[in-house]
Formats: sequence, C-alpha cells, structure tokens
Amino acid sequence: MRYPFLAGAAVALATAVLAGCGSSGGSGGSGDGGKGTTAGGKPSAVSSPTPSVAGPAARSRTPQPQKSSAAPKAPAGDITPATGSFTKKQKEYLTDRVPKGMDPAAVLQTGQETCDRLRYLVKADRDIAVGAIVSGEIADAEPAVAHLCPRNQDLVDEAALGYADGTYESAKIRPGRYTAVSPTKACSWQVTGAKGKGLVSGSSDTGKRVEVTLPESARTFTSTGCYAWLPQGDNG
Repeated sequence: MRYPFLAGAAVALATAVLAGCGSSGGSGGSGDGGKGTTAGGKPSAVSSPTPSVAGPAARSRTPQPQKSSAAPKAPAGDITPATGSFTKKQKEYLTDRVPKGMDPAAVLQTGQETCDRLRYLVKADRDIAVGAIVSGEIADAEPAVAHLCPRNQDLVDEAALGYADGTYESAKIRPGRYTAVSPTKACSWQVTGAKGKGLVSGSSDTGKRVEVTLPESARTFTSTGCYAWLPQGDNG
C-alpha cells in the first residue's frame, strides 16, 4: 500500500536522512554486489560528496554531463584497482564503462552512490524513488541496480512503465491510470486522439499529486512540469 505523502514532505524527509548519513555513499554500503577491498582492508571506491535528493527542489539542477560514446574504454582485463581486487559483480558493472586512463574505483563509486540514493529515497517515499529514475534525476540506475544493488530491481522495472515530461506518440503510449507523484506548480498535460482530437487535458498549481487516465484511443500524450508519471495498480 502506498501512503499519500505530499511530495514536499517526502523530499524534506529524504534530505534529512541524507544529511544524517553524511558521505556514506563512499563506502558502497548498498552493497548487494559486494565490496572490493584494498590491501589495508578498506573499500576500494574513493569517497565523494553525497549527491542531491530528487524532487521539485532539484528541477533547477545543473544538467549532468553526457557520457561520450566515442571515448575509448579500457579492456576488461585492465580493470583493476590500484590495490586489492573487485568482486565479480563490480567487474561486470565496470565492463565497458571505464575510459582509458581513469581510475576504475572512481567509476564504481558512481554506481555505488546511485544505489545509496535509491536506498535513502525509498525510506522517505518509494514513489519519489521511482519518479527520480523516470525523470532521469538518478541517471544510469539500470546498470547500477543490476550489478550492485539488485534488491532495488522492482524500482527500475516500475520506472520503465512511467513517463517523464515530454511528448509521447502512438506505440509509446500505454493506456491506463498514471499519477504524477511530485509535480511542480506549473504541471499541465494533454492527451489527443486521431486527427489531433482533444481527449483529456488538465493542469495543477498545487504541487500535490494528480492523476491522468490514458484511453485506448490516445495518440499523443504531452506532459509539462509534472516531473514523472507512475503507473497505477491496474496497468503497472
């Protein structure tokens, strides 16, 4: 059962949890994939500041740099930490993800921080965690979850059925009920059918959760300022 928390309260709670945990992301504590260790018995991943929490307050965030597909990657056999070793799951995550010349532990840290963010957000509001994946607030969640924190696979699976802000057409539209779990106060949506006929439209300036039903006849679904729409029980 999902509790109807307000998005603002959920984000505030998540922020408090993160503040209390400090820089725990550096330890790889989400750890379903295991921890690599150095010769001194410490985690091989380097530490870095805890990333921000997803939600309305993060809308103005600086866009994350895009990965360059042209950057040559280190061969799998060359992916080793300066000292110690990686676990099998960690090596699987790092394969084809480490640019030549980069410390693989730094790349692994990124995946571990993704798992930590999901873990903390789930404690505050599971829907907010799923919405963060849908919207891209938490980038590259799928590979991180698959190899480093598989216990969160259900979040990734549900996110795959949701919609971020944007326009979707025909085959990309799945009929059913959807809820915007953390909309801005400028959330609006429109659903059109054949020949552009208006079927459903609406807006909300409250910042509270809103719902839309996409009919079988929908041909276009457009969302602006609604952050992320998650599928409900009958179509999830």
